[in-house]
Amino acid sequence: MGFLTLDGLTKRYGEAAAVSDVSLGVAKGEFISLLGPSGCGKTTTLQMIAGLVEPSAGRITLDGRDITHEKPDRRGLGIVFQSYALFPHMTVAQNVSFGLEMRKVPRAERDTRVKQALALVQLAALADRYPRQLSGGQRQRVAVARALVIDPPVLLLDEPLSNLDAKLREEMQFELRGIQRRVGTTTIMVTHDQSEALSMSDRVVVMEQGRIMQVDAPYRLYESPATPFISTFVGKMNRLPGVWRQGGIEAGGRLLPCDGAGLAEGAAAVLAIRPEKIGLTAPGGGVIDGCIKARFFLGSAWFFTVETSAGLVGVSLPNAGAEPACEGEAVGLAWSSASAKAGRPEGVLSA
Repeated sequence: MGFLTLDGLTKRYGEAAAVSDVSLGVAKGEFISLLGPSGCGKTTTLQMIAGLVEPSAGRITLDGRDITHEKPDRRGLGIVFQSYALFPHMTVAQNVSFGLEMRKVPRAERDTRVKQALALVQLAALADRYPRQLSGGQRQRVAVARALVIDPPVLLLDEPLSNLDAKLREEMQFELRGIQRRVGTTTIMVTHDQSEALSMSDRVVVMEQGRIMQVDAPYRLYESPATPFISTFVGKMNRLPGVWRQGGIEAGGRLLPCDGAGLAEGAAAVLAIRPEKIGLTAPGGGVIDGCIKARFFLGSAWFFTVETSAGLVGVSLPNAGAEPACEGEAVGLAWSSASAKAGRPEGVLSA
């Protein structure tokens, strides 16, 4: 039993199920991300927790209290919407104070709590400005302060960084997580960005077609994805089909080393390996040879697509400062058997 518990939560629209039998326990102070592609049910799940959408079935409890059918304002949850939903005619301080006014908190206490909230998000100096006078990152922090000032038991974040540019988005990931850790508020965030989920969360909940597919710590989710869908949705994954032989997968006329525990000799299988776990060598010096079809400079890394007899393979190498192999060059691909995992084509793939 968690501080916040979802038990068999379901939402149907006619015959279609947007969310199906979602069960999840969230510990007090934990940061959870609901991750998945558009239409997977993550936002609907968040809206049911918030009370904005009525569940078709299931139960929501908060600290032992059944809130399944309570109105949103009775739940006392803090919500940061994708658009931030700030009042343009109010100053920063007035926006943050609004929830306290609705709760009829005395003026002196209101002022103290607003100052504390703005100090927490480092916006005390901008209390008298209007939203139009703020940057995107500053507006996002005002929305967070407004949600936190009411001292909510749970903070709900709906794609909170999606309106920011790439650089600011990355900076705000760490800033938002830092704020959450300082306050200790139980937090649930919806995102379709796997880098956000991995960098900010204590646990990640991956959803597909309205169902939870895996709940795990970010590192374990990345290293041991439970399904082929997760292996390709969370990070990049090479998947090479072949036949399991003792010690590896036979593909493209080569035996490719990997861990295939539980597979029968001669069974159809797929080798899964992350691009960053593959190295480039001279031809003949690796597991399999190939030719660089394309390369892409990503700043901190180089990404290559290499054509091999077993199929097209993606390789990611850190930028060491010197220019690496070029398109059209023959190379060898090297990896350890522990870095690659094999499974049945339709089954579990880990890497």
